[in-house]
Amino acid sequence: MRLPLLRPLPRPRPRSLAGQLFAMQVVLMAAVVAGCAVFAYLTDRAQAEETARRQATAAATAVAGSPSVRAAARSDAPSAALQPYAEELRRRADLAFVVIMAPDGTRWTHPEPDRIGAHYLGHIEPALRGETFSETYPGTLGPSVRTITPVLSEGRVVALVSAGITIERISAQVREQVTALLGMAGAALALGGAGTYVINARLRRHTHGMNATELSRMHDYHEAALHAVREGLVMLDGRRRIALINDGARELLGLDEGVVGRPAAELGLPAPLTGALLSSEPRVDETHLTDARVLVVNTRPVVGGERRGTVVTLRDRTELQALSGELDSQRGFTEALRSQAHEAANRLHTVVSLIELGRVAEAVEFATAELELAQALTDRVVEAVGEPVLAALLLGKAAQANERGVELVLTEDSRIDDGLLPPALEPRALVTVLGNLVDNAVEAAGGTPHARVTVTVAARAGDGELLVRVDDSGPGVRPADRDAVLGRGWSTRGPGRGLGLALVRQAVTRAAGTLTVAEAPGGGARFTVRVPLPRTGGEA
Repeated sequence: MRLPLLRPLPRPRPRSLAGQLFAMQVVLMAAVVAGCAVFAYLTDRAQAEETARRQATAAATAVAGSPSVRAAARSDAPSAALQPYAEELRRRADLAFVVIMAPDGTRWTHPEPDRIGAHYLGHIEPALRGETFSETYPGTLGPSVRTITPVLSEGRVVALVSAGITIERISAQVREQVTALLGMAGAALALGGAGTYVINARLRRHTHGMNATELSRMHDYHEAALHAVREGLVMLDGRRRIALINDGARELLGLDEGVVGRPAAELGLPAPLTGALLSSEPRVDETHLTDARVLVVNTRPVVGGERRGTVVTLRDRTELQALSGELDSQRGFTEALRSQAHEAANRLHTVVSLIELGRVAEAVEFATAELELAQALTDRVVEAVGEPVLAALLLGKAAQANERGVELVLTEDSRIDDGLLPPALEPRALVTVLGNLVDNAVEAAGGTPHARVTVTVAARAGDGELLVRVDDSGPGVRPADRDAVLGRGWSTRGPGRGLGLALVRQAVTRAAGTLTVAEAPGGGARFTVRVPLPRTGGEA
């Protein structure tokens, strides 16, 4: 006989956070209401007994002060005169009893006439001494709160008056009040429970029915993911303030740890980047520049019935942009070398053909002239520019310009002394500056008559600055556009261009230099870069 396999019962899923809060709030509210009801009951009970004592005291002292009561107490038949009076007063004052007795405690009046003549149950000694006092005593009508006072005539106690209200009647009054109180407490509990349910239903929607453990785990994962992601992440609230920012974003934007809560417009970021953060429209893979980095920015609004904020992601493209620029330069150099190889082959064929035709002298003259022309620029660049990276860059750019029909000229006053390049402008940054300026000038001068680009690169010990000046024979830059031309995206060649000059300005700004745009002496545009050189030890 095979026994059936016992499957473990599924563990119940913990109650959601909203459900837990609802249960806790209901229990707490019930405890508060119950405590208030008990307190109110005890308070009402004490107040009811005190009210009964005052009422009994007022009635007893009123009877004791009545002249007709003193007269009847001295008569031969006090009960006949006092019983109707006491009963009438008892009914009007809503008392349980009004008993008038002789000084020895013999009753003259009583709500139950058959008890007249019997001895009063209770303490009368203080009243016989002329005092008015109150007590709670189990009498013939049950436990009651009563007041006993003497009736004085010519300084003597001629009778005693006792007036009281039974505890049962006091309890009945308290029960009526407590019933009303419990009704109000029940209504308050129901109203509070309904309000709590509505609030917790809303909380359940916002927490997606998750319990406290799940929310805590999600928070831990959120914190770990936030700090593990190397890309920048920024979240703005509906008022465009920083609601959340991770370590990567602070590093990319150059912000401190106290940036949370500050408006995005007050972070001191470049205007185009600030505009992207504040935009109500999504931005996809936009390139923006800060003082030190090239960033790819994506933004997406958070919308849930209303604009709740913006999520911004940042990717660092600084190194990639530098490598892309170097790759473009290498590709240009390759094309230039291919063109030069083709041109050299044509010239070699010309020389060979002249030799085959027996015109050796002309072949030698042709080859010598071409060699001198090519060597002159190389000698000029190598002599003036001691930095090998810049020299190679200028020679490569000269070949590229020649391929495009543009003459690249290095001015006579160009010269870089050894060891004078500013430390803040490393060779790669200097290649970015000079390469982009020359490319921009060659592109502007291309297709113009007498296309020419003039380059001045000077760094002398006595000047105190590195000077890079590039003139072109192109159409120039209008004065109204000279500020905008240095920004990201400005170009006359169509979309997707206009990043080169922005990279130049970024590199120059990091080196504490200046970049200006003016009109060249022969027309066209002149771009001038000035970067301060380090002070040498021999200077004052």
